[in-house]
Amino acid sequence: MAQLGLGVAAINGARALKTRAPARTVPVPIPEGDADRKDHFVTQNGLVFAGSHLIIDFWEAEGLDDKNRIEQAMIDAVEAAGATLLHIHLHTFTPNGGVSGVAVLAESHISVHTWPERGYAAFDIFMCGNSEPTRAYEVLKQAFAPKRVVRATHKRGVP
Repeated sequence: MAQLGLGVAAINGARALKTRAPARTVPVPIPEGDADRKDHFVTQNGLVFAGSHLIIDFWEAEGLDDKNRIEQAMIDAVEAAGATLLHIHLHTFTPNGGVSGVAVLAESHISVHTWPERGYAAFDIFMCGNSEPTRAYEVLKQAFAPKRVVRATHKRGVP
């Protein structure tokens, strides 16, 4: 550590930061029907939350080393969900051809990490506002034709 220019005081300070409990915040519920709010929180069945986060595992899927196919599928998924694409960035790894990346949305994001040698892809779809993440999921499922899917949905920002 000394070779990195880190003195004992800096190391101990960093350790202290790691062991501190995280700060706690108390979420404030947003009243239903508050049309003046521009934060894109979602109200469903009387519950107010930031958005839905779908965690998706595709097994025995196709095309997981094809960056262009992945990019087009993500664009199609964004459109199907009624979301707004701000930026997309994908990276291909060598030698296995896995692809990782993210579509940054006004409503949050869709991310992907693929392991083509295992036929496995991990997608996250997190969307707020009026977008429909399950429609994005259906597009991705059709694009990669997995034989097995594991999917969970988590409501983010629930008070």
